[in-house]
Amino acid sequence: MVKFQNTPNFISFKGNKRYNFSIIRAYIENTNPIATFANKVIGSLPVVGLIARIVNDEGGVAGDIIDFAEFRRRVGNKCSVNDSRAFYEFQERRGKAGEPLHVLLCCWLAALGAGLLKSEEILEGVARLRLSNDIEFEEQTFIAKMRRAKMNAMAPRIPMELRVEKALDAIYVCCFGGDSIEEDDERLLITMLSAVFPTVQRPEIERMIKDKAKKVAEGIEMGNILWSLSHCQKKPYNYR
Repeated sequence: MVKFQNTPNFISFKGNKRYNFSIIRAYIENTNPIATFANKVIGSLPVVGLIARIVNDEGGVAGDIIDFAEFRRRVGNKCSVNDSRAFYEFQERRGKAGEPLHVLLCCWLAALGAGLLKSEEILEGVARLRLSNDIEFEEQTFIAKMRRAKMNAMAPRIPMELRVEKALDAIYVCCFGGDSIEEDDERLLITMLSAVFPTVQRPEIERMIKDKAKKVAEGIEMGNILWSLSHCQKKPYNYR
């Protein structure tokens, strides 16, 4: 059982079946330019920046890349019990490949990696995750790639809507692996993505998911699946 906080919440639903899970919270984009500037100034001061990093368990001080654990803490800020339930219902439907950590890793890659990572790199990584279940390896691999990309150039500003699309692409490769997207899947995807990306309008997320389901039904997505699975062999990566 995945735990996102120290104190679990016990929720009962679907008859007498009882679940032990923690409330998953929503990723929040920092849209306050003054706070962002102050954060960078604080992080640049040696002593103050060190203290800020110690007391700030959400990370992201002075433009640091938010790692997966920090991302999950941010996701914990706004999510409702209904949102959390959607993650675990999704796991029931999709099995091991659809567990909450897999969904959240896909969202983390899209939220933080858009503009720093190629779409092919993201799809290859989540296809590998589907087979290996090695979250730590994928996190370290992608953090190394994002850091290298940030050293070479400024990350472009990517609209949140495009990040949602990339998250949906990653979730489909990782959690569906070529299967059709049914109505119940659509409902759960809408809830999960709306929770993780609250600044994107829900009708827009609904449109993306229905469009994805239609493409899958028409066989248009099969090329991405076959490519991702053929390139997902786990290879050593130089993290330095």
